[in-house]
Amino acid sequence: MAGMTVRSFDSPDESRTPDKTTVDVVDLGGVKAGRITFQPGWKWSECIKPVAGTDSCQAHHVGVVVSGTMHIVHDDGTEGDAGPGDAYIIEPGHDAWVVGDEPLVGYEFNSSTAQTYAKPS
Repeated sequence: MAGMTVRSFDSPDESRTPDKTTVDVVDLGGVKAGRITFQPGWKWSECIKPVAGTDSCQAHHVGVVVSGTMHIVHDDGTEGDAGPGDAYIIEPGHDAWVVGDEPLVGYEFNSSTAQTYAKPS
C-alpha cells in the first residue's frame, strides 16, 4: 500500500520545555520524531535529570546534529563529541552538555525516545 506522511516541526503535536530545552515531537502515523534544541549552558544532569528522575540519562538516542556541539560522557567514563552533520547513537547511561555559545539543534529518530524524552514520568 502506497502512502506518505509529512509533518512540520514548525507545527509539532507536542512541545516540551524543561530548563534550556525544547523538544518538538511530530507523530508520523504512530512513529514519533523529535527536534531537540538545547541552549548554551544546557546540561542533562542539571536540566533533564529533575524531570527524568534518574542518575544519568537512560534514553537510547539515534539522531543527527544540525548545529552546535554536545559533549557526552558515559557512566563508564567513555566520552566524545557530536557536532554539525554528525549522525549518532548514544547508549543509555550518560550525561551530556552543550559546548560553546551556540545552541545544539538535532533530530531524534528513535520513536520511543522521541515519544518520552524530557517528559515528566
